[in-house]
Amino acid sequence: MRRPIKRRVNVYPDERYSSEDVSRLVNYVMLNGQKQTALKIVYAAFEAIKAGEGNPDPLEVFNQAIRNASPLMEVRSRRVGGANYQVPREVRPERRMQLALRWIIKAARAHAGQPMFKSLAQELLAASKEEGSAVKKRDDVHKMAEANRAFAHFAW
Repeated sequence: MRRPIKRRVNVYPDERYSSEDVSRLVNYVMLNGQKQTALKIVYAAFEAIKAGEGNPDPLEVFNQAIRNASPLMEVRSRRVGGANYQVPREVRPERRMQLALRWIIKAARAHAGQPMFKSLAQELLAASKEEGSAVKKRDDVHKMAEANRAFAHFAW
């Protein structure tokens, strides 16, 4: 039996950039319900991006990073006749955004020994230039989907 469709949480735009995507980033950075701390981290990262070379627009860098880190295809496990197959599937837009944010933040947290806002700014800049761990993760997912293209006929 299929699971029921989950109710989507409405995310309100943040005050400074009036963007729902930035608000989602804040929610993903947040740990233990400390939203003000997460807001400070994200805004400090955006200020660090703005203070960097060339003074790029932090919102444009963020949007480009999300576009570059979001996967188009992924593999989902499917059981057919007693065997499990990795079936390539197209990724829904909501999940694309979720995976891109998750991978960027995970890569930023992996930078030990420096403040979170600096590592988040570095990871966003790297992802906007098609570099960094999040983009590498996306490429790995795409390679896995391409390698299992023979099982695409099992898609449901």
